[in-house]
Amino acid sequence: MKKTIVIVDDHILIAKALQGIIDNFAAFEVIYVCENGKELIKNFENSNKIPDILLLDISMPIMDGFETVTWVTEHHPEVKVMALSMQGEEKSVIKMVSNGAKGYLLKNAHPVELENALTKLNINGFFYPDWASKIIFSSLNKTKDVEIKISDREKEFLKYTVTELNYKEIADKMFCSPRTVESYRDQLCEKLELKTRVGLAVFAIKNGFA
Repeated sequence: MKKTIVIVDDHILIAKALQGIIDNFAAFEVIYVCENGKELIKNFENSNKIPDILLLDISMPIMDGFETVTWVTEHHPEVKVMALSMQGEEKSVIKMVSNGAKGYLLKNAHPVELENALTKLNINGFFYPDWASKIIFSSLNKTKDVEIKISDREKEFLKYTVTELNYKEIADKMFCSPRTVESYRDQLCEKLELKTRVGLAVFAIKNGFA
């Protein structure tokens, strides 16, 4: 069964062209297109068609990508959001990732690169091209590793952040309660000055915990 995708972009011609490209991919299909975050929320609230992946433009009227990814992360955390942008500005990358985006891709990417990005996002739970990863890693460097004390159990939890396991499944793997797993998450986010699981996953990879 193909993984479902929704595109949110106020430039309809671009969105439709993107839909045409994706619909030719063997493993993915676009189920609908929205012009902004408000329209997306209406679709989410009024239908059962919640996609596996959301391709989200950042610069949009009415409700932009920053607001939209925050809402989706809060109300539908199972949806993997990939940000789409014309430029890879550092502030935009960091803000989108902090708000919950699990991927980032420039709109001038080749179709092969797009398919690869979607595949990795679907399998690994996140995808960042090298240039975006450098920005994210750089933002994490402001927190000095030497000042951070991470327990063995927290390290074990970090290992699972890069998987698609939900918190209950992680709890089963760690032989503890979901509430305990959530406490590991909250403690690590506070220590590392991060806000999302994506940030924890990037930290885990950068520091060899995954």
